[in-house]
Amino acid sequence: MITSRNNEKLKLVRKLHERRWRGKLGLFVVEGEDLVEAALAAGYEADELLVAGENVEPALLAEVSTLGHPPRVMGVFRRRDAAGTADVTLALWRVADPGNLGTLLRSADAFGAGVMLSEGCADPFGPKALRAAMGSTFRVPLLDFELRNAVALVADGGESLDDLDLLRYATFVLGSEREGLPDDVLACCAAKATIPVQNVESLNVAMAGTIALYARSRHEAVT
Repeated sequence: MITSRNNEKLKLVRKLHERRWRGKLGLFVVEGEDLVEAALAAGYEADELLVAGENVEPALLAEVSTLGHPPRVMGVFRRRDAAGTADVTLALWRVADPGNLGTLLRSADAFGAGVMLSEGCADPFGPKALRAAMGSTFRVPLLDFELRNAVALVADGGESLDDLDLLRYATFVLGSEREGLPDDVLACCAAKATIPVQNVESLNVAMAGTIALYARSRHEAVT
């Protein structure tokens, strides 16, 4: 039973809340029974499982948690290389908000898509992104950023998403929340698409990506 906040396992958990240590050590922390079960079910290897009242005092586990309500279980898992393939992908260019990234991972999971991450994206294995993805992080293929047969989603100036033959495109490209997509990335895309909206200038990047995946799935359903 861990009874000291200076225990090395608890020190490791604190470190892993920082991205630099996750990258350096190749480990990440999962908080909560549902997420831990999802990681294990997806084949991720647990280096440590900390269970309140079983091998660690509940108050100490609560101290190292990032959640508002302390979890009963926390796990330290080993990262693995991006693997898998997908017929449809979201290519994310410098999407820095972990909540948006997690939501996009969940949407990709819902529609059977993969996710490509450029440099400058949030860490999908950070605590906020993991919570927003609700387990989808462990199931979605995480791929290198490589544009192929891509359509860029832009706030304005593109063809209406409703009018595009979406089955022609394998990748939807979404830009950073503040700056959008740079010219060199746009130049690599075969088309530009805009989601028609009223009363607002543009949609949140996570909403836009979800709508695009849904629209493509509807095209598949009628073919």
